[in-house]
Amino acid sequence: MAERKGSISGLTDEEAQEFHRFWVQGFVGFTAVAVVAHVLVWAPAPLALN
Repeated sequence: MAERKGSISGLTDEEAQEFHRFWVQGFVGFTAVAVVAHVLVWAPAPLALN
């Protein structure tokens, strides 16, 4: 069996850190958009949801 060098993904540590940084930024952005969308849906009729 061939010997593996580095990580399973094949990324270097620097590449993995960069990927993680972009993934976290995307997740935070998606969450922010979802929160704004939920607020906009709730704002016109807050009592209708009871």
